[in-house]
Amino acid sequence: MMKTFDAVDVIRHKRDGGELTPEEIDWIIDAYTRGDVGEEQMAAMAMAIFLNGMTRAEIGRWTLAMINSGERMDFSSLPRRTADKHSTGGVGDKITLPLAPLVAAFDVAVPQLSGRGLGHTGGTLDKLESIPGWRANLSNQEVVDMLAGPGCVICAAGSGLAPADKKLYALRDITSTVDCIPLISTSIMSKKIAEGTDSLVLDVKVGSGAFMKDLDKARELARTMVDLGTDHGVKTSALLTDMSTPLGLTVGNALEVRESVEVLAGGGPADVVELTVELAREMLTAAGKPDADVEAALKDGRAMDRWREMIIAQDGDPDAPLPVAKDTHDVVAERDGYLTRLDALSVGVASWRLGAGRARAGEDVQAVAGIELHAKPGDKVVKGQPLMTLHTATPERFERALQTLEGGYDISDEKPAERASVVLDRIS
Repeated sequence: MMKTFDAVDVIRHKRDGGELTPEEIDWIIDAYTRGDVGEEQMAAMAMAIFLNGMTRAEIGRWTLAMINSGERMDFSSLPRRTADKHSTGGVGDKITLPLAPLVAAFDVAVPQLSGRGLGHTGGTLDKLESIPGWRANLSNQEVVDMLAGPGCVICAAGSGLAPADKKLYALRDITSTVDCIPLISTSIMSKKIAEGTDSLVLDVKVGSGAFMKDLDKARELARTMVDLGTDHGVKTSALLTDMSTPLGLTVGNALEVRESVEVLAGGGPADVVELTVELAREMLTAAGKPDADVEAALKDGRAMDRWREMIIAQDGDPDAPLPVAKDTHDVVAERDGYLTRLDALSVGVASWRLGAGRARAGEDVQAVAGIELHAKPGDKVVKGQPLMTLHTATPERFERALQTLEGGYDISDEKPAERASVVLDRIS
């Protein structure tokens, strides 16, 4: 039987800089999930953790307690290994869409349990729901059947996975305790470990459009999550990737699906292709297939075949036209020169204000809203040339989006240095 504590005593222990015992952690997560620890008490605990941090042992036990608050998925019946990817979120980050079928083309199962967007970062499920008929909610058995069939699935995580995290995540959002590495890492990893994948690759974004703005902080988060996965028996590695400028040439739900299909057809923007290929190599290496020719699978149609099978299996129509905005507005260059900066956060917030994102969970989003980019940093532009096209179903939103974009890009006479790679570092 689990030992019982007084919530005030456990909070005080952490508030005063102490290291929580495994028993204290198990109790407070269980009691909070059941409702015996109040929201105000857990808010105090979250702030104590935010201010004082956690040791590796505490982080590991906190993660385990959140996993044990719900169910674990089991893919041991599958005839193939499983590999998953998690991104910490960015602007124009549609990588999951081409990545899952690409990895599945090499007989590795990809259980991509995804979420919806909040604020300026887009949600994978919101993007895919712009495909007519596509269904996000699947039963656990349907997920297993998808992995045994097409080999990949992108769907909503079931309510049974780490329910303690769902409660705590919502609480952190309203108590200014989101930006806390122990709480970020335990939130992400509790769900991914409960998911039951053999291996996991983390895409930790760095830059203005990312959750982590600073490279050192992003490296610390990546190391914490890699250690957590390793400690729980999941082969885990991380790529730190640049999110100072948007990924690709589209930001917004249907727009990003269109661009993802271009990548699966062997085309698409160079940075999206590069990151898709790098993450696929990392996942396939973890799954025991380091020699897979991933570029060939994009060019010869194997990845596209898996995409079509996956979409059809979730009741979507891969041949149906994607929705298109009835109202557009061009932002043009004020002068000749080179585009030297295109701020990811400005573009992401503008897309959100056009209707592509939501301010709070549960709000509807527009499938058609978003921004189409016609130039990226390093490109030469001329006065009057469209730099980007804004899309929305509600044209009254243009004004606020345009206000957000003011100061979000620079044009100068000097061509900027070319970015060497979208991948900044690797943690294993």
